[in-house]
Amino acid sequence: MDPMGHPDLVRLGRTLRNRLDDTLDAEQAAARAVARRRRTLRDRLLDSEDRREHVVLTTADGHIHRGVVDAVGVDHVLLIDDTAERFVATAHIVTVEAR
Repeated sequence: MDPMGHPDLVRLGRTLRNRLDDTLDAEQAAARAVARRRRTLRDRLLDSEDRREHVVLTTADGHIHRGVVDAVGVDHVLLIDDTAERFVATAHIVTVEAR
């Protein structure tokens, strides 16, 4: 009989593999949560730019700006819609809704 094929070792191996998989899943979930917590508004806007997402921005003065994120600068975002290009200062953005 092969000592590595012993039923107890097979069962132990399966148990350890499952525990390792659970541990890895938990560590990946924790890493994703940390990454989400550390993301800035600019990071989110850069993701929208990469995806060419249509966004709705609300600014501190209550204005709503809609468009596709065309560029993200150090302190602004450029939105493009059917009629215009809008530069919006990131310091004035209150909410971002990606669609």
